[in-house]
Amino acid sequence: MCYYFGMNKDERKIEWEAKEYIAREKSGAWYIWMVVVVAVLSGAAIWLSGVDSWSFIMLVVVAAVALVIYGNREPRMIKYALSSKGIKEEEKFYNFAEFRSFGILKEGKNFSIVLTPRKRFALRMTVYFPEDKGEEIVDEFGKRLPMEAVNLDLFDKIVKILRI
Repeated sequence: MCYYFGMNKDERKIEWEAKEYIAREKSGAWYIWMVVVVAVLSGAAIWLSGVDSWSFIMLVVVAAVALVIYGNREPRMIKYALSSKGIKEEEKFYNFAEFRSFGILKEGKNFSIVLTPRKRFALRMTVYFPEDKGEEIVDEFGKRLPMEAVNLDLFDKIVKILRI
């Protein structure tokens, strides 16, 4: 038997494509607030530290530019395949044994599976899926992992507030 990234080519699998993250629209006010925050942080640095704060000001400006660039990047489409052994994201395979549980999140029209890792400091994995394949995908995860209620963590809430 030949295994392809942890999956037997003969076994049944569920395949779909989804965006890597939810792209949130940004209004002109979002950019104005970005400039205001940079100006306030830069002003506070100058007021508190004087002229010696140029490195902090540059850090704030570079971080703001990176945030704007990243925030305007279109999410790419990712191919997923789900089998009895685990989930394949593009070319990377994740075995079900790497995860402790899963949960479902719905943000507007978008559905996602949130996988909680067994490793203490590992990040949760979020997998978006189309609504029409949702029941089949959730059933397959439910056969392998316990389902738990999941909520947005602090980082996810900040990302949502910043609309990135």
